[in-house]
Amino acid sequence: MPPDLGIPNSDSALGGSGTASDAVPAPWADPLETALWCAAQGWPVHPLSPGRKTPAPNCPDCRDRPHSPQECTCIPAGHWCHGFHAATTDPAVIGAWWGRQPRFGVGVACGPAGLVVIDVDAHPAPLPTPDRLLPGIHIPDSVCLDGLRHGFHSLAVLAALRGRPDPAEDASTLRVRTPSGGLHLWYTARPGQEWRCSTGSGAARALAWQVDVRAHGGYIIAPGTRTASGRYTVCGSVRKPAPLPEWLGAELARTGHRPVPPPPRGASPTPVPSRARAAVIAARGGRDSAERALATVLAAVVECASAPEGTGFSEKLNRAAFTAGGLVGAGRMSAEAAESALLAAALHARPGQERRCLAIIRSGMGAGSRRPLDLGERR
Repeated sequence: MPPDLGIPNSDSALGGSGTASDAVPAPWADPLETALWCAAQGWPVHPLSPGRKTPAPNCPDCRDRPHSPQECTCIPAGHWCHGFHAATTDPAVIGAWWGRQPRFGVGVACGPAGLVVIDVDAHPAPLPTPDRLLPGIHIPDSVCLDGLRHGFHSLAVLAALRGRPDPAEDASTLRVRTPSGGLHLWYTARPGQEWRCSTGSGAARALAWQVDVRAHGGYIIAPGTRTASGRYTVCGSVRKPAPLPEWLGAELARTGHRPVPPPPRGASPTPVPSRARAAVIAARGGRDSAERALATVLAAVVECASAPEGTGFSEKLNRAAFTAGGLVGAGRMSAEAAESALLAAALHARPGQERRCLAIIRSGMGAGSRRPLDLGERR
């Protein structure tokens, strides 16, 4: 079992003492109060689907016409499309969102909030091999790991190796128990530091086995939020995140959680890989306008190779596939050649994810083919 953190069994765990400005909304308060409280801390919020951990869905236009959050007209107009990209601290916008759907949950965009949240899971799972327990740290096979059961244990081992206290017992910062028995340790990034999320796709980018990071490029569920599995409950009396401990910052840097710096101003864009470009040229038979149309969106996919997450890869691949489908629907290239070009670019950015990439490509191409692309039209 995860350690006892002194969490009351009743919902009064969210009440606590402290000043009015520090008080977390009582659990019987509606989600709007939670959202407004978070915004008052300077944490941009966005709606989660009622009873779920996922963002509220996009509007039909954003679902039917894939595009990046930067291109979306819904966000400036005060809509919640594109999840945490639409997060805001504007009380009027927040009031309108939760006024429309009072049962929305509350998500907090970690990057704009300057938050780094250590996400400790307690899922029943087979113990990993020693090389996956603490990514990048060698543990000899002779070391017995039989007593380890979940992320609380692997995080404690990491702390012990560094001669530091167990972060799960850090009563100086905001800690939130999850409905599944895990724990969110909320910290603030130090000035000049910007950390990125774990991918969640493997232990190589985790902080430790069953220990991930929520930061730039992601969101965290606000305390007090209820899902179908239960409520996210504050532990203890502290209601504010403490600064990220320096030793944890060093571990985040070691495990690759620093964002890749942007390319220098004026740097040439990442070229489309030769395989993808050759496929494009073969597909469109020398028509320069069609080549440019597809090469532009393929380049956006390829640029995702610069970082394993936080680049909007799925959206960019979907958009490229939608464009390719439009070219196919207009008779500008064959479906087979377009798919080949897309897959070459996708696998350059995300090696080893062919099944996932093909699913996105075929879905996007299917939608795009129903809207033949007029090259005079901006998509």
